[in-house]
Amino acid sequence: MAREFRWLSAMHCVFPLAPEPYLLCEDARVIGSVFYAMERRRGIVVRTEEPPALATSAARRRLSESLIDTLADLHAIDVYAQGLGTLGKPAGFVERQVRGWSDRWHRSQTSPLPEMDALAEWLRDHLPGDPAPSVVHGDFKLDNVMLDDHDTGRIVAVFDWEMSALGDPLVDLGILLAYWSPTAPPEQRDALTTITHRPGYLMPQELVARYAWRSGRDVSNIRYYETFALFKIAVVIQQIYYRYVRGQTTDSRFATFDARVAYLARHASHLAEHA
Repeated sequence: MAREFRWLSAMHCVFPLAPEPYLLCEDARVIGSVFYAMERRRGIVVRTEEPPALATSAARRRLSESLIDTLADLHAIDVYAQGLGTLGKPAGFVERQVRGWSDRWHRSQTSPLPEMDALAEWLRDHLPGDPAPSVVHGDFKLDNVMLDDHDTGRIVAVFDWEMSALGDPLVDLGILLAYWSPTAPPEQRDALTTITHRPGYLMPQELVARYAWRSGRDVSNIRYYETFALFKIAVVIQQIYYRYVRGQTTDSRFATFDARVAYLARHASHLAEHA
């Protein structure tokens, strides 16, 4: 909480889509934990259902373009000119991320899955160099933004900054691409399934092309970042499954999460082979 409050305090001044934080309370006696209060933004958050205003191909395309433009604009912020350089250590960012998520995989593993082990090794062996640092949101996806309820093509807020860092901006593009497609095998498509497969939403390659046009960045190695994003999502799902196997949660929805991990591992392996 304290970290996210610090990031929002800095970002709101240079990126108005970040809500303004008002107060951080680190006294756990108040509500039982550290918390902060921030301004309320009003609008629509799209998760598993679309508002009527998005039920056309034109509206979906406009939202897609607004989303990818917002990401490019976030990455265009001059970290040092805006006084954000003290918020993180960008050198070696991707290497630390790969190492950390690989460690999480090994700690939460419940059965052998050679594809995940091979992916961890591939990601380590193909690390990209450090680019000029940007603000990395860390979890940039459709349901972490808010849309104007009178104009669904306009974004009015970006939420969930707790994973923000300074580093390689293509990590954000990779996670957006990973969530743009279903992250569960066909037999498990449920309420968690993405809606962005519907007609009108930009295809993944269109998202990449528009980001490249808007940002001017080299995206030729984007397969690496998308592979890493799928690996991370697989690890998150494995961590949930690990808790289920150990009896730390009894939610029956988690009983087949091992199949989701295997599905993502296969998908990521395919991307790595063609990177």
